[in-house]
Amino acid sequence: MSQAPVRIGVVGLGYWGPNIARNFANLPDAELRWCCDASDAARARIAPMFPAARMSDSLDELLADPELDAIALATPVPTHADLAVRVLAAGKHCFIEKPLAQSVPDAQRVLDAAERSGRTLMVGHLLEYHPGLRKLKELTDSGELGDIYYIYGNRLNLGKLRADENALWSLGAHDISVLLSLAGEEPVEMVANGASYVRPGVEDVVFAFLRFPSGLTAHLHLSWLDPHKERRFTVVGSRRMATFDDMAREGKLTVYDKGFDEATTGYGEYITRSGDIFSPRISNAEPLRLECQHFVDCIRSGQTPRSDGRSGLRVVRVLEALQNSLKETAGVGH
Repeated sequence: MSQAPVRIGVVGLGYWGPNIARNFANLPDAELRWCCDASDAARARIAPMFPAARMSDSLDELLADPELDAIALATPVPTHADLAVRVLAAGKHCFIEKPLAQSVPDAQRVLDAAERSGRTLMVGHLLEYHPGLRKLKELTDSGELGDIYYIYGNRLNLGKLRADENALWSLGAHDISVLLSLAGEEPVEMVANGASYVRPGVEDVVFAFLRFPSGLTAHLHLSWLDPHKERRFTVVGSRRMATFDDMAREGKLTVYDKGFDEATTGYGEYITRSGDIFSPRISNAEPLRLECQHFVDCIRSGQTPRSDGRSGLRVVRVLEALQNSLKETAGVGH
């Protein structure tokens, strides 16, 4: 006998919420039951897309629905912790967009609520579900690249200026989740430098450096004030190197058989090796669909999500440490 669909409500119908609603509505084992937003205009815009879903301007209405299994929160980041605690306290499973919260204490509060409720808590760290980055993690975990020396990421664009969060929190949450997943450990040293060129007090460019217990180091360049649009990660290992380029139409993941080999003379000399370059085959499935399906699967099976609450807390811990460093090294416009 097949299980009934997981009934889900989406709260927050701004930029990203409709994409989440679309994916849950299209999953065969899920039912989009509610769409919720305080804005009349947002609800009016979304209602024709999902005629089977009920529209509401109040989270309370969703929490009171005894048949609703789960709620996905795509609301502004400052609201995440309070709303998630309410959702979990009402006995609903909770999917929450990244980052989990704006501070470590708030993130811990959500984890505690999930623990008390026994419900599934999952954070929307989308890139952890991208087939290209899943393959990159396979390569790093398998030893295919050798010992990982360092990782660097560029997330750049001439993008939307924000007043409520800087480039670190807006862009860095993506890359830090990937970095922690690839590293498999938390950093012990975190330094950030940035500057506010356009909007005073809001860093539009941030450079972050992280060092891990294993000796692995990482560098992130985050900016919405840049002539290039880049979403790229490079992993440098002792045997091979690999780059994930999300802007590439094809061959998003490239592996380079490059490195240094010890010379046969045995006198501590090394020679460069430059071998084949190849792109592993990866699925072209939409990462958001994979993420939404994973949430549904975890609710049904009781398994822990890949990007669970503890994973979300780790990301917030790193963001907070980098933000503290950023304050100490405040640059132009402060």
